Amino acid sequence: MPLSIVRLTEQDIPGAVTAIQESFSSDPYSDWVFSGQSKFDKNRNRVSLGIRCRWGIRNALFFVAKDPDSDAKDEVLGIAMWMPPRPVERKETWGEWLEGWRMWIEQAWMNCWYGRGGLNVKRYYIWKAKQAEAQSKIWTDPRGYYFLNIMVVKPDHQGKGIGKALAGEVTRMADQEGKKCYLESSRDVPNMKIYETMGFHFEKQMDCDDDGEICRLYCMVRDPQPTISQSN
Repeated sequence: MPLSIVRLTEQDIPGAVTAIQESFSSDPYSDWVFSGQSKFDKNRNRVSLGIRCRWGIRNALFFVAKDPDSDAKDEVLGIAMWMPPRPVERKETWGEWLEGWRMWIEQAWMNCWYGRGGLNVKRYYIWKAKQAEAQSKIWTDPRGYYFLNIMVVKPDHQGKGIGKALAGEVTRMADQEGKKCYLESSRDVPNMKIYETMGFHFEKQMDCDDDGEICRLYCMVRDPQPTISQSN
């Protein structure tokens, strides 16, 4: 199947949100942080993901996959959002500070209008604390890491090489720059084997424990690999 990998645009956001929701409908992390789907507000979640997508357009490396030969050529089949590496010595810029506050204000407005939509706030902060702890131990390269923050492929299009094509947009860049990549997978099987084919290796298990209700995430790192020009 031919693929077109392009940067996310405003018109792609509805399709990107649909791809995320379909892919995470039975995801272990999603079930845990929303305490199951009984109180999950799909409309509220779409607004929240839309805010995140717009932030990603401005601040991240956000790619979408499409099939140019399909009758629905604008359908988003998968997405990958990467955070660019941040060197240890680099201080937060005013622009980054403002972007952080902008997203916080937009999320606060959304919460006032829609409520929490089933989000278990306690568990969300348990995850953020565990994530910060894991990254502080794993991220030893002072030049920073390309962080694969979101990677999804719609369920009916999995197994077609879409995820690998999406990841390749940034892993090639990381190889050329000699920098490492990082991700956190919510499933060990089959996700870890898939990511291993992209050059990632398992680094650490992250256990998010809420009084015995545990969500396990799997931290993986990809070392830079020689490019053709480097190997010659």
